[in-house]
Amino acid sequence: MSPEKKQDYTLRITQANKTALITILYDMVIDYCEEAITANGALEQGDETGAEHFERAIAAADACIDELIGSLHLEHELGRNLLGLYLFEKRQLLHARIHGSDAELSHAIHIFSAFRDAYRQLEMQDDSAPLMMNVPKVYAGMTYGRGELTEDVTGAYANRGFTA
Repeated sequence: MSPEKKQDYTLRITQANKTALITILYDMVIDYCEEAITANGALEQGDETGAEHFERAIAAADACIDELIGSLHLEHELGRNLLGLYLFEKRQLLHARIHGSDAELSHAIHIFSAFRDAYRQLEMQDDSAPLMMNVPKVYAGMTYGRGELTEDVTGAYANRGFTA
């Protein structure tokens, strides 16, 4: 994942409530699956570093699915149904890793895109506060004359953690 995407995800996570965090995890699974497809294509073109990128992207997508599994409430039927779907997609990722196949990754992208779209609808209805409270505020806007988006972080960094 590029440093810009990591920075974007970090910003989104610091400002997210519970529902938004699930949406972010779905986005991350999709991005990592897309990276794996790109890396697999590079590998087929003879780029030897593609194999390492392919493995790393699938492992990261798998870790995101593990986080999604950890967020489930299995006492509810919906949670148990989602668990079955997540485990199926983990098997699909394993199959893609073993066989170097893009079909399973495309299927995972399709499924997690549908989940993400559903959670975005829920996210619009969830007006709860962000989970992370002690983070600086970030303001984004256009700079004068440059035509590019810049972000300004305000707030004291000195008191961000535990104090003794």
